[in-house]
Amino acid sequence: MRIMMYRWVSSLSRRYKRAMLLVIDVLLIPGALLGAMLLQGSFDLVGTILGHWLALPLLMVIGGLLSSVLGLPLIQLKSYESHAIALTGVHAVLLGLSAAVLDDMAGFGTPLAGFINFTLVYFLISVATRMGMLQLLLGIYRRGQDQSRVLIYGAGATGRQLAAALRTDETIFPIAFIDDNINTQSTIIQGLTVYGPLAIPALIMTHAIDRVLLAMPSAPRPRQAQLARKLEDMGVEVQAVPSFAQLTGREALVDQLQPVVPGRFLGREALDAALPDSGTTYAGRRILITGAGGSIGSELCRQLLGRSPAKLVLLEISELALYTIDMELRALLHQQAIEIIPVLGSITDATLLARVMAQHKIQVVFHAAAYKHVPLVEKNPIVGMSNNVLGTQTLAQAAAQGGVERFILISSDKAVRPQNMMGASKRLAELVVQDLASRTKDTVFTMVRFGNVMGSSGSVIPLFQDQIQKGGPVTLTHRDVTRFFMTIPEAAKLVLVAGSFASGGDVFVLDMGDPISIYELARQMISAVGYSVRDESNPNGDIEIRITGLRPGEKIHEELLIGEGQLTTPHPKILQANEAGLSEIELASALRALRRAIETADETALRAVVARWVEGGTHFTADGRSTTT
Repeated sequence: MRIMMYRWVSSLSRRYKRAMLLVIDVLLIPGALLGAMLLQGSFDLVGTILGHWLALPLLMVIGGLLSSVLGLPLIQLKSYESHAIALTGVHAVLLGLSAAVLDDMAGFGTPLAGFINFTLVYFLISVATRMGMLQLLLGIYRRGQDQSRVLIYGAGATGRQLAAALRTDETIFPIAFIDDNINTQSTIIQGLTVYGPLAIPALIMTHAIDRVLLAMPSAPRPRQAQLARKLEDMGVEVQAVPSFAQLTGREALVDQLQPVVPGRFLGREALDAALPDSGTTYAGRRILITGAGGSIGSELCRQLLGRSPAKLVLLEISELALYTIDMELRALLHQQAIEIIPVLGSITDATLLARVMAQHKIQVVFHAAAYKHVPLVEKNPIVGMSNNVLGTQTLAQAAAQGGVERFILISSDKAVRPQNMMGASKRLAELVVQDLASRTKDTVFTMVRFGNVMGSSGSVIPLFQDQIQKGGPVTLTHRDVTRFFMTIPEAAKLVLVAGSFASGGDVFVLDMGDPISIYELARQMISAVGYSVRDESNPNGDIEIRITGLRPGEKIHEELLIGEGQLTTPHPKILQANEAGLSEIELASALRALRRAIETADETALRAVVARWVEGGTHFTADGRSTTT
């Protein structure tokens, strides 16, 4: 029955609804006359109007005309508010005057009080009728379709305006207000009771609440984000209501957090502008970049475009990343005769690599492809070692056999006395390249060792940004953790410049100044977007920094060099490490044991290889964990 009623009401045209309202305005006139009679306690008025066969029809016609002229049938029931009520009052007064004129013309001499009573009664029943019709229709609509039952968090001006607007919405039914202000709690606003935040779980259960509307646009965004997260954990949808200033365009609706420029937190001047352009080392060359869609690989591609290579071959295992960098590079070409070749594949595919080297006659290889997220590789050491170590060996051998002129491996400071499997895999990859450098005359093999690259996919900068945007907390593994940092442009330019210096077996590092405290970095990032740190000295701050404990294999402090000595290079900010490697026989034994452990998926044997052959590897324990210092 309810569904049928809803469908019938919904099917009525707007013109039909207006006609119904006009008819109702007319039919209320006899009722108002009877009401006035009862109010006055006299039959004089009803006797004169109803007693004359022409008076009542004429008054009803006049009433209908007045209603049409004033536009009362055009006003939707859900929009029937103060202005419409005032028009109804005008209509009632004009109708009363019309009745008085008709009475005078007929010579009945009815007392003036009768017409005043008629005017008042007509006004009251007209308003009451429309209000009743609105509630009836809302009831029909609400029963005929799905309805969202909501709580309004915030009983301030925005919340009150929202509650008033929702009164005429057939799909949303407000149940109550929630407010932090103790003085407001237990009061009734807009017909809704105001509760404290502790009552939310009970209200959700009792009233089947499915949504909470945050009507507190002036609250700090971290506060809103924290509230939203808590409420979502209770199983309700959360939506934030903009302020009046935002709706009128005086305040942007977009997030107030501004993008963080990673280089501003280096604590030193960026060096990419100071590094040389590597001359004509790469001009006219056919270049292969592995991991071309990653943070470093893609920046290498962009910078190489400005050095006029003949061909860029982009090797990438991720289809989306390859498509993205391929499209970007083609858009950056400005009448340059540079051939861009996207290749989808893995560095562990020896057949693919041999074909690429031969088909495109590769002269320079930049090896940026690697699994580099410490926690992921720590939990997936078999895949990490296979890709980072055996993949590097496969690629380097293909480069040597293909007559490549230069091979540059991009390594990490985590390779120095590693205490996690990612760092160990990068150190073993360095040893592979060092070994080939000592045995290959036609190809110059070299390595560039990075610190943490700000803004890369593995950097803390994007993580902290995301956490700040969500209202915190910003998570930090240890209060004293420090890292060396460089920007993506610095990292890419270091690779290009070091590649031009290389003579074979070199390990280059960038002089990055003093290491940066990650705790201070977090504080700076919070302050940079206008928020304050919440701690014991500032309990009312916006964002908390939470210490979570060191992850498996994580160091408190990173290093850049294994040996004590370091050599200078043609540029004062680029240093050359003086490090010893394994002999050919030792490396062959290490790789043979490594390959056997990978083929049998034996993590214990894998860690035993690291413990034996990697300097610092004694930190890896037999139970499959790595200790930290």
